Amino acid sequence: MDRAARLEQWYRRVYLEGDLDAVDTLFTPDLQEQGLLPGLAVTPGDLSVFAQAMMHLVDEPSFRLAKVVESGDWLSALIELEARRPGDGQPIRLIGQVMLRFEGDKVAEAYNSLDFLGLFLQLGLLPKDALELGMTGQRLV
Repeated sequence: MDRAARLEQWYRRVYLEGDLDAVDTLFTPDLQEQGLLPGLAVTPGDLSVFAQAMMHLVDEPSFRLAKVVESGDWLSALIELEARRPGDGQPIRLIGQVMLRFEGDKVAEAYNSLDFLGLFLQLGLLPKDALELGMTGQRLV
């Protein structure tokens, strides 16, 4: 199985099917991760908690790898998550990027960037003008 297919299978198993035992199947035991939670290194065990929390925020999630670039041991992917907002069913779209270094068929390094501000705005968890307020230097308290 190629790396993109392996990543896609992992997202499907963990985020769509809720198979948290699959979290460890993609990563080396000494995974180096950055970006998912700024300032914190996330372990594969932490990813189980993160995946559960993310999937409780949305209904009917689906995802796709919109763009994939591979070079040597590296794979970079633009990921699109589409879902429905609980309660009113409004569509939600989350865009993210991952950059992964593989050792064999496992990820040894992962760099993540996800638009959480956009997600939380779409979920109604932040004021609709939160980005604009932030750009003016105002605090959201």
